[in-house]
Amino acid sequence: MESPSLNTTSGSLSPTKSNTISGDERKTDYDNAAEKESGKLSPEMHEPAAKPHGVQLTLIMTAVLMTQFLVSLDQTIVATAIPRITDEFHGLDKVSWYGSAYFMTFSGTLPCWGKALIYFRLKWIFLLALFIFEVGSLICAVAPNAETLIVGRAIAGVGCSGVGTGAFLVVALAAEPRRRAQLIGLLISTYGIGAVCGPLIGGGFTATVSWRWCFYINLPVGGLAALFTVLSFNIHVEPLKASFKEKVLQLDLVGAAVLMGGIIAFILALQYGGQTMAWNSSTVIGLLVGFVLIFAAFLLWEAFQKERAMMILRLCAQRAIWVGSTFQFLYGASYFIGLYYLPIYFQSVRNVSPSESGIRNLPLVLSFGISSITGGLALSKFGHAVPMMAVGSSLATVACGLFYTLDASTTTGQWIGFQILAGVGWGVCWQCTMAIAQEGQEPADLPSITSIVLLFQILGGAFGISIAQCAFNNTMIEHVISSLPGIDPSLILGTGATEIRTVFKAQEIFAIVSAYIAGLRVVWGLMVGFAGCAFFVGLMSHWKRLYQHEGANSGTQHMA
Repeated sequence: MESPSLNTTSGSLSPTKSNTISGDERKTDYDNAAEKESGKLSPEMHEPAAKPHGVQLTLIMTAVLMTQFLVSLDQTIVATAIPRITDEFHGLDKVSWYGSAYFMTFSGTLPCWGKALIYFRLKWIFLLALFIFEVGSLICAVAPNAETLIVGRAIAGVGCSGVGTGAFLVVALAAEPRRRAQLIGLLISTYGIGAVCGPLIGGGFTATVSWRWCFYINLPVGGLAALFTVLSFNIHVEPLKASFKEKVLQLDLVGAAVLMGGIIAFILALQYGGQTMAWNSSTVIGLLVGFVLIFAAFLLWEAFQKERAMMILRLCAQRAIWVGSTFQFLYGASYFIGLYYLPIYFQSVRNVSPSESGIRNLPLVLSFGISSITGGLALSKFGHAVPMMAVGSSLATVACGLFYTLDASTTTGQWIGFQILAGVGWGVCWQCTMAIAQEGQEPADLPSITSIVLLFQILGGAFGISIAQCAFNNTMIEHVISSLPGIDPSLILGTGATEIRTVFKAQEIFAIVSAYIAGLRVVWGLMVGFAGCAFFVGLMSHWKRLYQHEGANSGTQHMA
């Protein structure tokens, strides 16, 4: 997850500003004065005079590191468990919801949490987010059916959004300026460790105990983190001054609700289309038309909200931001599709256990983690973001094309090499668009800019997984109808990904596995399209060297 860039050398928590924007992109002093008067423009938030140290700082850092680990773990641990979940709940038709419900609420509430953390008491908002995440995890763990699991994932996404955002602000407030960059780097490293451990832990739990422990594990860890926060976080930071009404309006809860409503309409249309209903049915057409109308209503509402909006349109109109957001949407779609569908390939086509599937995903997550850190260091040193975006997206495009060749006979060296290439490609791009979008902006705008760019990355995951699931299911249906005319395609879709060899006859397995391969090839093709489009979009960004007006340590300020 990307985070706001913080000034790590001054005594202020205002975001770093490198040089001012010019022309019509810059607001006038009159506009700023008017917005401050109405409470719409966030003033500078100052650090507390007394900093924690010793045991207190250790407990605070332990708490936020634990929560950051859980946030990262929750985004990847489910992937290797999905095939086994489809076994228990008997079907592939709701796979997209397990990821999309989480990403939908994560992205939809992200800007709301960002504002809540500075307009209300930080400690209690952070604990509230952690509590919501724990409730969502508990619902997932005890879910008796797919629908309950989806609701739990949606609730967990709301909490994760606040916990992930709040962790960076807590560290910024708790750390001395000279140590802040170091501790934020530790926070980012913990996120990377969680991403690596997710498939391994998820596969291990699923194979040896139950997939439900992928969610139960969040309860004791999150509870301990909450206890440490209550006992140690006694930093006195005054929330930004505004009336309660203004604080609530700043959250733009209506905008978040409208955005999530549009996403739900789109996902439902893809879930029904070609599977339970014809594409030309009134329900599917109505949902697609509804999605367009809801999205239009969202834009109108955001225009009406102006500086209170979760997506401030004057910022979205800047090339650096709309190009970066579009790139992140395409990037997020290709990355999260791969993260969710590679375990299905390993467990259904290659017939390996969930734990073995997690091990086989290591080339992807390790190469992604290493290349994202290396890419961040290279970006801070050389400042050339667009070439890195071009190289990364082109490598990812080639890797996704190589995924298209995956079948039951692919060699170990091939699937390892393909994943390493993809991980390097995705990792190199991890921070580039955020750095470009933040460059030269007004300090008060940086939290909103960060939220917008990250919002589109998560939305890419939600939309990408849904589109991939629709294409996967429809392709499987067509393949089964042509190769196994005596079998109802809904029976295959209603069978878990790892159950096909126990439910169907031996002479039917080959055709069913072939249907899986055919469906997955359409998924890999979508990943090629998303990554390839990201390459061309990235070329439209600003070709300028970043940080050239900053000091030697400025790069670390933008790497978070």
